[in-house]
Amino acid sequence: MTNILFVCSQNKLRSPTAEQIFADHPGIETDSAGTNNDAENPLTSELVRWADMIFVMEKTHRNKLQKRYRAALKDARVVCLDIPDDYEFMDEALVELLKIKVSRYLPT
Repeated sequence: MTNILFVCSQNKLRSPTAEQIFADHPGIETDSAGTNNDAENPLTSELVRWADMIFVMEKTHRNKLQKRYRAALKDARVVCLDIPDDYEFMDEALVELLKIKVSRYLPT
């Protein structure tokens, strides 16, 4: 099993959408978190250690992740998807964008 963590700012729109649409993908476990302290599910060092691969929505998320959780990152691969905060939860355009950008990294 590959553990995949999706990260955005508030963990309300982008990362929970990604977690949900890839939850049934074979061979992976998904979770999501936010970099902000008031996020629905705030990012923790435990979550970072759990993840084999971390998808961040923006470069600012990658910077916060690397600054705050450098010790916990170990061998996790971090991929920036460059998806701006312009979408609602489960927005059709967001779902399509996530499928296009994330699918190439997932086990087949």
